[in-house]
Amino acid sequence: MKAAVITGVGTSEVTEVPDPTPGPRQVVVEVAGCGICGTDLHILQGEFAPTLPIVPGHEFAGTIAATGPEVTGLKVGDRVAVDPSLYCFECYYCRRGRNNLCENWGAIGVSHPGGAAEYAVAPMANCVPLPDSVDLADAALIEPLSCAVRGYDVLKSQLANTVLIYGSGTMGLMMLQLAKRVGAASVDMVDLNPERLETARLLGVSGAAAAADEFDRPRGWDLVVDATGNAKAIQDGLERVGKGGTFLQFGVSDYAARATIEPYKIYNQEITITGSMAVLHSYERAAALFADGVIDPAVFISDRLPLADYGLALERFAAGVGRKIQVVP
Repeated sequence: MKAAVITGVGTSEVTEVPDPTPGPRQVVVEVAGCGICGTDLHILQGEFAPTLPIVPGHEFAGTIAATGPEVTGLKVGDRVAVDPSLYCFECYYCRRGRNNLCENWGAIGVSHPGGAAEYAVAPMANCVPLPDSVDLADAALIEPLSCAVRGYDVLKSQLANTVLIYGSGTMGLMMLQLAKRVGAASVDMVDLNPERLETARLLGVSGAAAAADEFDRPRGWDLVVDATGNAKAIQDGLERVGKGGTFLQFGVSDYAARATIEPYKIYNQEITITGSMAVLHSYERAAALFADGVIDPAVFISDRLPLADYGLALERFAAGVGRKIQVVP
């Protein structure tokens, strides 16, 4: 079969690889669509993936093409979205229910071959059946949506919060949509990309600007979310949190990124700084929200390229072109 392979730091190719074979409790998924994510860029930069080469792609959905001998509840032809998370279920954090912090954490498309291919292997427990009303390629959006759902699980948001989000890419826009669902009084968004800010306006953002100074918020915001991973945005966002407010580090930074905090301010104003790591007990709920239309795939997906153009898809994503970019085998 054909697959995209990140062969080394800064290099990738689309090539023939062996056809996958399912283990006893695994299935083979014929991939309908696979999203490009910031994590894929980190892997290309030599971060995250424990070893290279690797077939990337942790955002994918498709049709079951083969099943292992011990698979139950799923059959060939079933339409599924795939939670890429791989946990050991044995370590200290797994036993405490914090599986996304697993000491042996892995993921399809990061530590195991992923969905940027014609076929991908997944544990049967990671496959969520999809209704016929959901387009399979669109359903690759469920994985990033499940990360956003996890973000709001961490926040335990109150009604009528004022929210500021840095970054109006896919993840920032999903955080915008969910903020409205959980009852935010207002959601403002900062981005240097005018085209992406226009998408935020289309989705009903309260205010959109290139810098937080453009908003009239002398008391700051109840909730500030960084969805960029950019050190400058993070530093600015930390300074915009109002008294009693929360800063959520949601975007994935480079390992070398650093920010400065003011301990006295955190103490005196009871500011919370927290993070949200990937998916935790949120994938099924994201699939349900997706089927219910919480996001419009036509707005979120700007480009679909053939798998053969995986390298181009990475380049476009890195350049900030469009919104969600998918490859289609």
